[in-house]
Amino acid sequence: MSSPDWVLKISGLVKRFQPDRPPVLDGIEFELRRGEYVAIMGESGVGKSTLLNLMAGLDRPDEGILSFYGQDLARLSDDAATRLRRHEMGFVFQAFHVLPYLTAADNVGLPLDLAGAPRPERDARVAAMLEAVGLAGHAGRFARELSGGEVQRVAIARALVHRPRLLLADEPTGNLDPRTAGQVLALLRAQVHAQGASGVLITHSRAAAETADRILVLDGRRLVPAGATA
Repeated sequence: MSSPDWVLKISGLVKRFQPDRPPVLDGIEFELRRGEYVAIMGESGVGKSTLLNLMAGLDRPDEGILSFYGQDLARLSDDAATRLRRHEMGFVFQAFHVLPYLTAADNVGLPLDLAGAPRPERDARVAAMLEAVGLAGHAGRFARELSGGEVQRVAIARALVHRPRLLLADEPTGNLDPRTAGQVLALLRAQVHAQGASGVLITHSRAAAETADRILVLDGRRLVPAGATA
């Protein structure tokens, strides 16, 4: 049987943090197709990061179905969800989460180290990803020696080096100046498409969202197309 042409399919998703309060997310419907790069916008506190955590299987919904290539993430055990994230997903965060006392190459190679990739394959893929993000000459430099934009490029390379089917980015340029942010966003989009992955970009910035193929807004605890009202 061939794989479905969608990566994520969410139906009727509800998430509550307190039983006597309105849900944070209420009736979310969403499909992410293969090769698609989607931005989800919303003000601070509306539940964007909560939704991203649910997509990653880091949290579980109270109601609804959240399928990743036909697997219901809510039904996976913690160990199975961890394995799925390790092999099938990549993550880029606002705070980078790059280890300052490792070199750029060693930071990028971490997902392959966790997966037990043979050393020659690991080194070749790390070198190729560093070249793809414009850091071929920085492989041996420690992350603490790099600029903010360079560190985020390392984070992008690390997120994609194991060739995940889904990349999740949470405000990835929030700590960067506008010019560097624009460069990083263009690189992120280009590399998601070059790797044949699908991606979800969480952002409050319209300029950042406009780098995506499609824009949705988390509005009134529901996910709606940009320009629509919940």
